[in-house]
Amino acid sequence: MAMKIRLARGGSKKRPFYRIVAADSRMPRDGRYVEKLGTYNPLLPKDSEERVKMDVDRVQYWMGQGAQVTDRVSRFLEAAGVIEAKTRNNPQKAVPGKKAQERAEEKAAKAAEAAEAEAPAAEAEAPAAEEAAAEE
Repeated sequence: MAMKIRLARGGSKKRPFYRIVAADSRMPRDGRYVEKLGTYNPLLPKDSEERVKMDVDRVQYWMGQGAQVTDRVSRFLEAAGVIEAKTRNNPQKAVPGKKAQERAEEKAAKAAEAAEAEAPAAEAEAPAAEEAAAEE
């Protein structure tokens, strides 16, 4: 039996509430599960202790029995310090859209023009300041 530690959705429409469960991977998302391991309430603030509650000992037991952990539950376990944090990389998601890239290029061009315009003005002021210091 392929076990998974995953979320089972509860709550009403637009008011989600999840149970962290150990279930057979062939069962439906909200269907039969073997054991309830905790709860997750996404409506609570992120710093609330009540947001994610789980029985860490039972989670470790099921992981020892070969249960696979889903991505969302693994993030909860990483935050709790049960498992080591994975390095995630989605380079496509980090790339800005076409219009944002165009705006960034225009902004960089304007900044370069402004820097070129300020450079000669700064050079003209430098000798005048040296002359004033010499007169004193």
